[in-house]
Amino acid sequence: MDQILYEVVGGVAVITLNRPEVANAQTMELLDDLDAAWSRAAADDQVRVIVLKANGRHFSAGHDLKGGGPVPEKITLEHIYGIEARRYLEYTLRWRNTPKPSIAAVQGKCIAGGLMLCWPCDLIVAAQNAQFSDPVVHMGIGGVEYHGHTWELGPRKAKEILFTGRPVTADEAEKTGMVNRVVPLEELEASAMQLAEQIAQMHPFALRQAKRAVNQTLDVQGFYAAIQSVFDIHQTGHGNALSVTGYPILMQLEGMKDKLKGR
Repeated sequence: MDQILYEVVGGVAVITLNRPEVANAQTMELLDDLDAAWSRAAADDQVRVIVLKANGRHFSAGHDLKGGGPVPEKITLEHIYGIEARRYLEYTLRWRNTPKPSIAAVQGKCIAGGLMLCWPCDLIVAAQNAQFSDPVVHMGIGGVEYHGHTWELGPRKAKEILFTGRPVTADEAEKTGMVNRVVPLEELEASAMQLAEQIAQMHPFALRQAKRAVNQTLDVQGFYAAIQSVFDIHQTGHGNALSVTGYPILMQLEGMKDKLKGR
């Protein structure tokens, strides 16, 4: 089964996460295929808007600790940095800067790495049952690699969800401005597509310029520099864990070492 599904409906490219049996946890292959789908949509002149959605009960449970490929006998920070710089930083920034409007349709759990899939999108439509969380402080890491927390939630709310690991509900996310609309679960896909079709009627060059204007404003305020620098802060968490345990996260969760080895 393909981990990523792709279709074009009218002027809308629909990219679907397709690992429902594991809550759309992200393997390296899934992220590579997802990036290829984004690039395909960006290059297709017939595509005006991109919709990212997920099959199953949950949008994404984050990184798949069992599906990360072979684990070397000795894990180094250089090895971790190289993988994450490409798939967790380069990819997400490329999706964020794709010059076509994008919409994420989120249901159920959106955990840690799941945030890295919806936050780069321009708009987020959430089902009423959606919950957004980043509990990786439990693992000795200060936050997921694409550290959009402060920009999406504001500094105090960002600290709260990081310090406690608790999820943010869809209604709460809408109040912070992280989510554009909250709809009943059964209306999620139709609502996202209706919004996409409405946007697709606008002039494509004007849409591109409007998106660039907003993103450039955020970058002038420091978004791009902050994302880059906090990515390096994230790596200090891995470095500390490596020095203590020999693995890139602290083993506070039972069985975590076996999961990292893919057992």
